[in-house]
Amino acid sequence: MADPIPNPSVSRSPRGIYLLPNLFTTGALFFGFFAIVSAMGKQFEAAAVAIFVAMVLDSLDGKIARLTHTQTAFGAEYDSLSDMVSFGVAPALIVYEWSLHNLGKFGWFVAFLYTATAALRLARFNTQLGVADKRYFQGLPSPAAAAIVTGLVWVGVDHNLIGALPLFAAVTLTIIASLLMVSNIRYNSLKDPDLLRGKIPFVALLLMVLAFVMIAVQPPQMLFAGFLIYAISGPVLTLIHLRQRRILRRQTQPPNDVNHSSPNDFN
Repeated sequence: MADPIPNPSVSRSPRGIYLLPNLFTTGALFFGFFAIVSAMGKQFEAAAVAIFVAMVLDSLDGKIARLTHTQTAFGAEYDSLSDMVSFGVAPALIVYEWSLHNLGKFGWFVAFLYTATAALRLARFNTQLGVADKRYFQGLPSPAAAAIVTGLVWVGVDHNLIGALPLFAAVTLTIIASLLMVSNIRYNSLKDPDLLRGKIPFVALLLMVLAFVMIAVQPPQMLFAGFLIYAISGPVLTLIHLRQRRILRRQTQPPNDVNHSSPNDFN
């Protein structure tokens, strides 16, 4: 029996994947896995550094895909799975192995809370890709949450912190970061075209150079402080926005009816 003649009118999906953006995603996934292995070996500084390297690679894969016009549904799903490992599972395990394990079941519950909220955050982000305002994130981004949790571990290892204080800080920041990820608080995504293409004052450029120098001198402290400030900025800006809306609503509302009754009306 002869083989059927292929119908050229039937479109076939292209085989293969684009190498360059997925190479960066694979690199982010590798460093997330490396962070897990390092934490299991009590190498917490190496684990924290690996998370920040994964953050850099994760921020580059999407930009490279857009620049090279190689954006695909496969790449988006692969990036999400990589984020779950690097910014959902790895930070929870790092902080658990560093401090939370001292609390027994409550410790692993706090670590699991972080992992679960990171998964929920990523799932919500994926379902809102086509409708969400790209200038803002709804909830704290998982890479920023990972930077706060692992940044705390890095600072603790750098200063050799032990005892109740770092344990309390680990529990508090892990829970707060978890709740912020699934909150409705808006965070600036720093993707505003006017911000990226617009001009900035010379002083702003000087401050950026100074920030890079300070990060190079004290990486654990400066990175942890920077992402902690970013996490705080969301609730603060949200409160300011709500107050401005309340003031605007009061200004646009018609004035209340004033009682113009004369004294004779009461006789």
